[in-house]
Amino acid sequence: MDARFQLDPTVTFLNHGSFGATPVAVLAAQRAWQDRLEAEPVRFFLRELPPALAEVRARLGAFLGADPDDLALVTNASTGVNTVLRSLEFASGDELLTTDHEYNACKNALDFVAGRSGARVVVVEVPFPLAHASEVTERLLRAVTPRTRLALVDHVTSQTGLVFPIAEIVRALEARDVDVLVDGAHAPGMVPLDLAALGAAYYTGNCHKWLCTPKGAALLHVRRDRQAGIRPLVISHGANAPLDGRTRFRAEFDWCGTSDPSAWLAIPTAIDHLASLVPGGFSAVMRQNRALALEARDLLCAALGVERPAPDDMIGALAALPLPDGDGVYPPPLYLDALQERLWLEHRIEVPIIPWPRPPKRLVRVSAQLHNTRTDYEKLAAALLSLLR
Repeated sequence: MDARFQLDPTVTFLNHGSFGATPVAVLAAQRAWQDRLEAEPVRFFLRELPPALAEVRARLGAFLGADPDDLALVTNASTGVNTVLRSLEFASGDELLTTDHEYNACKNALDFVAGRSGARVVVVEVPFPLAHASEVTERLLRAVTPRTRLALVDHVTSQTGLVFPIAEIVRALEARDVDVLVDGAHAPGMVPLDLAALGAAYYTGNCHKWLCTPKGAALLHVRRDRQAGIRPLVISHGANAPLDGRTRFRAEFDWCGTSDPSAWLAIPTAIDHLASLVPGGFSAVMRQNRALALEARDLLCAALGVERPAPDDMIGALAALPLPDGDGVYPPPLYLDALQERLWLEHRIEVPIIPWPRPPKRLVRVSAQLHNTRTDYEKLAAALLSLLR
């Protein structure tokens, strides 16, 4: 196992996509921030934290192609999705659009706000396997009606590991006066991003996945013309603080009460550290991870005798492929297929077996990050063949 990461060397870790893995150097940076906080909490929170967070937003903005003042720091993408959905007002009969690839937690948030207002959630079925990325856009557009108010769309799907053609989707839906909330949980650090050019009304993404920050670091990008309507989930001092040149959006999101901000403050270190690990910087990291994911997919397809389920241009650093049906029993709230448990218990392989689109149908999804090698996927292929006989 790669000593640059604090991962158990006895485990073949193929599930970076769920919660990430933080390099040792980035964890050290987080601890340094925590030590600084505890040395003098009042000095830290009142004098040192505001400029430090401004620097984080500046670095993150440069990395993601965003104006720092259009970024809010949140704890995870689910929080970002909830922040937008629970700020907006919908009426009875309004339609909220999403796909059947949407992450369950965020779909639950969509159902919650729809149920509260009498709006209707319209779920578009996107096939998997599929032949062309354009199928996603076409199916979404066919579902748009005069009552469509918002679309919640993945940039990179969690269950199926697909990179949706998000620029095309945003452009097409905005042309029909439908705002898009992009669930970009997996995108920062996996695929190149230019949020200003993308132009989505709302975009949220995690930093703890492919940027490898500590857990509890994520972003919410709100287009300038939509910021007045978006409030943090916690209303605090920023609601009536003097603005001193800031927007109310900036004042409210910069302080939502006392918390440990060290995961956010470690973001610049994470960007710099990962960029230093591969010649060519962070763009080379993304290319290397994608190449490994494609190699892993092809290796597993050949071993299991299945066709590639999606075109290469829809693969980032995740790849999923169908397995024979399971028993369809998954304890809540997170699924643990019996095959997933046997891979862990008998082979020390950590990889998700995902019920999709619904039990007993299921997928195996692999991740590719700098701590992975081809040998990891060869081990998985051999284990799957032995367990699926």
